[in-house]
Amino acid sequence: MSEHRTEDDSDFSAIARLFLWVDDKKKVDRFVYGLYGACALLFGADFLYHKHTYVPVENIPGFYALYGFIMCALLVIAAKGLRIILKRPEDYYAPMDVETEDYPEDQMERLNHGD
Repeated sequence: MSEHRTEDDSDFSAIARLFLWVDDKKKVDRFVYGLYGACALLFGADFLYHKHTYVPVENIPGFYALYGFIMCALLVIAAKGLRIILKRPEDYYAPMDVETEDYPEDQMERLNHGD
């Protein structure tokens, strides 16, 4: 995909050119591995200093990393549970939906492609 694109591609706006690197899978992989490395370094740094805590459970090294991961996983599970409750049928808005309107055939420009 990105073989024919360059960083100064004028087809894109200035802000879009900043994100052209996302088209290259190798660059995205390097970015993700860099995030993994940063997370590992921060987790490791948690073992190197003394914390002044209010609750004894905060003394566990990596507590906030584990707490954040568990809470994020629980949010995903809760969202899946809410989806069961809040899910609507596919035609829930059908009586008032724009796609259910009849189109005036005399106002539509139909092209004959020689079929």
